[in-house]
Formats: sequence, structure tokens, C-alpha cells
Amino acid sequence: MSAQSEGNFAEALQNYYEAMRLEIDPYDRSYILYNIGLIHTSNGEHTKALEYYFRALERNPFLPQAFNNMAVICHYVRLSPL
Repeated sequence: MSAQSEGNFAEALQNYYEAMRLEIDPYDRSYILYNIGLIHTSNGEHTKALEYYFRALERNPFLPQAFNNMAVICHYVRLSPL
């Protein structure tokens, strides 16, 4: 998470993908997927971010921050000019 907090999103993504490869607990995987979604959101990659938030919620349906971020993206995309 330090790479992510320092703005090194490429390194953070590599670390999260490696964590996904190693982690077997669905609950823990949900937070890894959520964090990947955060990075894609920060990069303006809304479709990818939504995909990872959905995947996080499949493993942990009680992740309100994922629902919130999805709502923010949907609101932003709907209101942004084409």
C-alpha cells in the first residue's frame, strides 16, 4: 500500500496482482480487488474500476465503500460531457 499512497500506481498494481495470486481467503481478496479498483478510479479508468468493485462485492457483499465508489463513478460518468 505504500506504493499506492506514494502515487506509484504501476508498482502498486503489480503488488496487488501478486497478492491476488497468493491470497486464497475470499474476504481478503475482496479488499485486494477493491484497492485495484481504487487505482483504476484514480487513473480515470472507470470501466476497469467498476469491474474490480463488482468482483470485490462478489467475494464480500458487505463492502459499503465499493458501493459508494461505484455510485460516484456512475454519477460522474452520467454528468460528464461527451
